[in-house]
Amino acid sequence: MVESAAETLLNYVGGEWRRSHSEARLEVRNPATAETMAFVPLSAKEEVDAAVQAGVTAFREWRNTPVVDRIQPLFKVKRLLEDNIEEIARTITNEAGKTYAESVAEMRRGIENVEVAIGTPMMMQGTNNEDIARGIDEHMIRQPLGVVAAITPFNFPGMIPLWYLPYAVATGNCFLLKPSEKVPMTTQLLFRLLEQAGFPKGVLGLVNGGKDTVDAILDHPDVKAVSFVGSTPVAKYIYARAAANGKRAQCQGGAKNPAVIMPDADMEMTSRILTDSAFGCAGQRCLAISSVVTVGDARQEFTERMVASASGRKVGYGLTDGIDMGPVITKESKERILGLVEKGKSEGAKVLVGGGEADVDGFRDGYFVHPTILDDVDPKSTVGTTEVFGPVLSMTHARDLDEAIAIVNDRRYGNQASIFTSSGSAARQFRHQAIAGNIGVNLGVAAPMAFFPFSGWSDSFFGDLHAQGAHGIEFFTQTKVVVERWPQDWSRTF
Repeated sequence: MVESAAETLLNYVGGEWRRSHSEARLEVRNPATAETMAFVPLSAKEEVDAAVQAGVTAFREWRNTPVVDRIQPLFKVKRLLEDNIEEIARTITNEAGKTYAESVAEMRRGIENVEVAIGTPMMMQGTNNEDIARGIDEHMIRQPLGVVAAITPFNFPGMIPLWYLPYAVATGNCFLLKPSEKVPMTTQLLFRLLEQAGFPKGVLGLVNGGKDTVDAILDHPDVKAVSFVGSTPVAKYIYARAAANGKRAQCQGGAKNPAVIMPDADMEMTSRILTDSAFGCAGQRCLAISSVVTVGDARQEFTERMVASASGRKVGYGLTDGIDMGPVITKESKERILGLVEKGKSEGAKVLVGGGEADVDGFRDGYFVHPTILDDVDPKSTVGTTEVFGPVLSMTHARDLDEAIAIVNDRRYGNQASIFTSSGSAARQFRHQAIAGNIGVNLGVAAPMAFFPFSGWSDSFFGDLHAQGAHGIEFFTQTKVVVERWPQDWSRTF
């Protein structure tokens, strides 16, 4: 597609598709071809306000709609997503770079959240006690907040909005989405489908933009809660600004996820799983294993297997058959990743595989990085502590499990940590002592199912209640306690 044919994407406000008034816009490029597919507007503060006010108006009736009626559109959403999953997956691949299979898997996990949110009539129930004192009853009920917003990242443009949207609307809120300006085409398609599901006008809103658009959301007095997924510096910024403005916030930050490899691990299985974890989605997921700590005799066999596995991984355009890994998201990301590899080498790390860009026939302009393994990485070095967010696996080594756990815990992030072992005792010790919100035992991507919270600790999460499941219901509702007494007055005549 030539640039002159690329469309400028629209906002969705008050049940209508609207062209942004802003003249500022960015290119949306296919990371495999560097081709311009669309332009995304950088919407102004006034456009955020229009979307929020549409939500405020819709909220008056939506909050009073019975919960069993509020979930009815979600049944339609589930069907629409399933019926259109191939088109959505192709869109994800073209703008985010992942393989088609990875894009389909992403949407399957998103649909799971729609399914769980359909159970809101049960999950939103309150509690009550009769006769807390003589003739006095007490009840706790849950009520919606109002207009809530989500600011979502480039790496899972279809799934992560569905971490929030279904729970928000099922509990009676109106929902505003600001997608990543790098991947706005998937949410454009998603909202075309949501439009068919039967939500009242104003319940759902979509505003494209950049930092100024985000700040307008964070500063708007009628936005009651904000959800975010992205890097730790931005998560801290959004959490602080939202809190300063009296809003609830749940902000998922970055990660540096370690895996401990014990000598008794099944090495064939372990290397296969960790290859998929480290290099799947080109390493651009917050649960990717990016560092490995081998224990004792595990080092040699595991290293040999990982080198062979990474060397055989086929890199290319994600809609091509047989491709194992696509490009990274932008040219700047590619340059940053390769710069970190060079920094690692200067700090003493050894390149066992890759270390440079991948040359893909027919896609010379794409942002491809070869799967890379760095050995003898100092855990306290730049590459040992920085979230690379690319297909780079760092390896270090420990004498025993205690030393390995100490290495795992001596880091600022706490999103995920994994152990590979045949020992229940070792697994239990690791599960108990590892500082991370998601723990994997013989798993490389410990992604919680939709009915569990997507946990994160330390600098990987800012807030209290996480995304998904019961945490989602709690985040998008506020509790009201009612204490009541009804004096017996039998003198009245009815």
